Amino acid sequence: MRKIREVLRLDSLGLSQRQIALSCCVGQATVSNYLKAAEQAGLKWPDIAEWGEERLVEALAPAEPAAPRRAQWPEPDYAAIRQQLQTHKHVTLQLLWEEYRQQHPDGYRYSRYCELYRRWLRHQEVALRHEHKAGEKLFVDYAGPTISTHDPATGEAREAQLFVAVLGASNYTFAEATWTQGLGDWIGSHMRAFEFFQGAPAIVVPDNLKSGVTKACRYEPGVNRTYEEMAAHYGVAVVPARPLKPKDKAKVEGGVLIVERWILAALRKRKFFSLGEANQAIGELLARLNQRGFRKREGSRQSLYEQLDKPALQPLPCERYQYGEWKSARVNIDYHVELDHHWYSVPYQLTQQEVEVRATATTVEIFHKGLRVASHARSYALHCATTVEEHRPKAHQRYLAWTPSRLVDWAATIGPATAQLFERIMQTKRHPEQGYRSCLGILRLGDQYPKQRVEAAARRAVTLNACSYQSLKSILKNNLDGTEPESAPAPKPPLDHPNLRGPNYFDAGDPPSLQ
Repeated sequence: MRKIREVLRLDSLGLSQRQIALSCCVGQATVSNYLKAAEQAGLKWPDIAEWGEERLVEALAPAEPAAPRRAQWPEPDYAAIRQQLQTHKHVTLQLLWEEYRQQHPDGYRYSRYCELYRRWLRHQEVALRHEHKAGEKLFVDYAGPTISTHDPATGEAREAQLFVAVLGASNYTFAEATWTQGLGDWIGSHMRAFEFFQGAPAIVVPDNLKSGVTKACRYEPGVNRTYEEMAAHYGVAVVPARPLKPKDKAKVEGGVLIVERWILAALRKRKFFSLGEANQAIGELLARLNQRGFRKREGSRQSLYEQLDKPALQPLPCERYQYGEWKSARVNIDYHVELDHHWYSVPYQLTQQEVEVRATATTVEIFHKGLRVASHARSYALHCATTVEEHRPKAHQRYLAWTPSRLVDWAATIGPATAQLFERIMQTKRHPEQGYRSCLGILRLGDQYPKQRVEAAARRAVTLNACSYQSLKSILKNNLDGTEPESAPAPKPPLDHPNLRGPNYFDAGDPPSLQ
């Protein structure tokens, strides 16, 4: 409307239509149309100088009577359509349109239905432009494509994953290849990324990868215990992106795309024979990527990192995080917990209770209700046990103390004959442990009878070669320990009889044949 006002003002000054068109930057035909409309409406500049635009529009182009509207088709519920498409991954617009036509047979055709929905959707998808603070956020994810490495001996190919991390303020990028997306590689990549950036951010924003997030939830996601422990070591908070919301980590989505174009694509013709060789090539191209100048702004990722992120990052701790995996376990009735087919002891009072096990490459720590109750050196021996003696009940400790030498030492406190008796008992058995109970029974007899009597009874039992618990008990019960044992009768001389052949007979050679 300001053009019409200006056209009428200049016309009142006596300028030609050509001059007015050049001054207002409109076509001469347009100037002519404006002047004709004003003449038909009887409008002249002095009269309309103070008019507002709405009044001028009504005077030049009065509203035409509204044409009768044709019958409107039933409008689809666009919000419900979007909700169905986001909730059920197999639902399509075709299916929703068919359901719409079942309810409204005279409704929109499929093409118009899709056009209206997409038009509505464009008005809903409004993006928020984030202003990232220096050193605040690090966005991490894995690229979709992988890197092939080949075994030098067999030529067999193995695919390596590509980890990417991008700082929010400067877009400074880190990338490396790892064999898997497992927890160990996931934690290791974070540690190497922090060292590459020479500092740690305040927040790490990962995708809902199972290695990092145990429970994907929009409001209260569950973070893996080891991942959370590593983040606490570096003073970092983990804030996972919302499920199915890639815009929450748009920085790393763009970073992954750039890495795929400038690194993976550049390496497509190279053949690698080790993971280290692949990472060396990635590192060289990564340095070039970070130093490459921006197209639409001054500087590069490297210069912005030096200016913004690097001064704002937290300093790294003096020691690297020691990777350890957490596992929940129930204590067995033998007061041991199992880890990788090896058993580690805990205090016997925790039998049948739930504990948490933290295992590193060198140690195994066991926690109960947040308190460490046991610590062991890591053992990789299968089907064996590592036990601390103090974890056993007293009765078990005493039982395991029953060794032949220890039992003999206990017997020696009564007397040398008792010690000799114990040695005889265990020597007569196929295994010394078979005589343990007999020896313990004899020690118990020392509680019923004076030690002098037990020692005398043991001396008599050794003399008579009656080395058993029952024999010693019978000697004490019948008061035989005070009497000397009868001397054994002298052995009888061997028989001398003509019918006895004797040893010489067999040494003389072949015996004569019997007739």
